Amino acid sequence: MFLGELEKLVLQYLWETESADAKQVFAYFEKSRGGTLNTIQSTLDRLFKKGLLAREKHGHAFQYRAAVDRDVFIGRLITNISSDFGSSGENMLLAAFNSLSNGMDEKQLDELERLIDERRLKANSDRQI
Repeated sequence: MFLGELEKLVLQYLWETESADAKQVFAYFEKSRGGTLNTIQSTLDRLFKKGLLAREKHGHAFQYRAAVDRDVFIGRLITNISSDFGSSGENMLLAAFNSLSNGMDEKQLDELERLIDERRLKANSDRQI
């Protein structure tokens, strides 16, 4: 899935803010990026159509929120990229994690190890059910 620069920024903003309408998003980006309210509204609509945002009508405006958790989204991106560059997607994922881990400090490596252990425990408990 391709995301433009503004789409990435808006998605990041909504992960941090939880929910906002177009005017709130515009006010947040107005000073740093410029642009128009119409541009923000179009960006929000594109993200909604891509399934990345959910929206509810509140009065005359839509209230937007992220429809996908940040970690889930990043996981999907990594999976898509690895499958685009080879038929052995699992090996590509391992290679990517190995490469990424070279730049990690001890704290990050400990967190990665904790997440892997947590995932193993969940997989083992799922098998026992």
